[in-house]
Amino acid sequence: MITLYNIILTIGITVGIPLIIPIILLSEKRRKTFLQRLGVKRLPENILFKRDKPIWIHALSVGEVFSSVPLVMKLKERFKDKRIVFSASTKTGFEIANKLFKKNVDSIFFFPFDLLFSVKYITGKIDPAIVIIVESDIWPNFLFEMKKRHVPVILINARLSKRSFKGYKRFSFIFNKLFLSFAKICTQSIEDAGRFMLHGIPSSMISTTGNIKFDQPYDPVSEKEIELLKQSMHIYQPVKKILMAGSTHKGEESILIDAFSRIRKDFADTVLVVVPRNPERARSVLKLCKSAGFLSILMKNFENIDKDEKFDVIVVDVIGILKRLYAIADVAFVGGSLVDLSGHNPLEPAAFSKPIIFGQHMSDFAHISQMLVDSGGAVQVENANSLYETIADILSDSDKARNMGEKAFRVFNANKGAVEKTLKVIESQLKN
Repeated sequence: MITLYNIILTIGITVGIPLIIPIILLSEKRRKTFLQRLGVKRLPENILFKRDKPIWIHALSVGEVFSSVPLVMKLKERFKDKRIVFSASTKTGFEIANKLFKKNVDSIFFFPFDLLFSVKYITGKIDPAIVIIVESDIWPNFLFEMKKRHVPVILINARLSKRSFKGYKRFSFIFNKLFLSFAKICTQSIEDAGRFMLHGIPSSMISTTGNIKFDQPYDPVSEKEIELLKQSMHIYQPVKKILMAGSTHKGEESILIDAFSRIRKDFADTVLVVVPRNPERARSVLKLCKSAGFLSILMKNFENIDKDEKFDVIVVDVIGILKRLYAIADVAFVGGSLVDLSGHNPLEPAAFSKPIIFGQHMSDFAHISQMLVDSGGAVQVENANSLYETIADILSDSDKARNMGEKAFRVFNANKGAVEKTLKVIESQLKN
């Protein structure tokens, strides 16, 4: 299988070179990651200092990096004498990892492209004792190379949605072998475990450890900090309500603006804060908000304006701040859910006891979103009209908003423990 994969990969790259080169040259984030991921740029010196074989944690992008926070902290605490290295595949994931883990891991670098020479070079330099992959980013050459080196690879916080299951089923002759390359698969739920077993993975390889997102550190924000944060964003009285839209994607902002236009007729003192999942889209989102007639600004531009100036819409073009911004919200909308992009993490607003709204497309967080809806801490909507009605209902009833937030927090707080179970699996593999 691996030979066929590399033949197809080589043909695809050869044929695609005229398209691949312009894409790399025209994209800043790809230019900055390309050489290191290719394996031709020297890795950081602190990776190359081989005192021992390190624990290697890998997270695809921003969401997976944030998910890994509680695990990284516990690994550092549990394995004080072992080096820990961390990789990400995307530029934004790498930047967030640097902000979060610079003091907690020995090195942060880019994950290699799944080309034989790239994988061999980078894995040879790191020479890990174990590899922990958070949720996704599964590549044949990488897994094949780890198996050759007798390095256990654990897939943690693994999920397999109904849609993914159907997709993998079509290519089961490939994915079954890939999944069997792992030493262990730690699933978020029993349902996920069952779907992996239907792919031919023996139950002895699977541990249902729960979702490590529930173990994310809870960092309460004081009333004074909330007030200072609002002031820094020019949100002053008489503004009383803040609608926070986190991790939005193309197609969602227009729905949000539609709903917000109607909200402003009923609640004139409401401000919309939009946090696009990709900060590079912030300017296009700003343009959309302005074209709808709203006084709008990018967050980075606050330092250049008069402190008394106020705005209807704030578009956040700063990475890594969303989690904290949820603390100032009166209502939190979780993006990637009104368009078919599988949704983003609703536990981030739940940690701050906020009433939560998301769309119908939450397959990446199906179990969590259902728990939140069942508890009464969240509402699932279908379109701009139901979004407007739900926001208006919450804003008009402070008791309901508070009760929803408390229920959401209870779901967040009552399901911890996945990191400890995952650590036990990791320890068992390190002892082998």
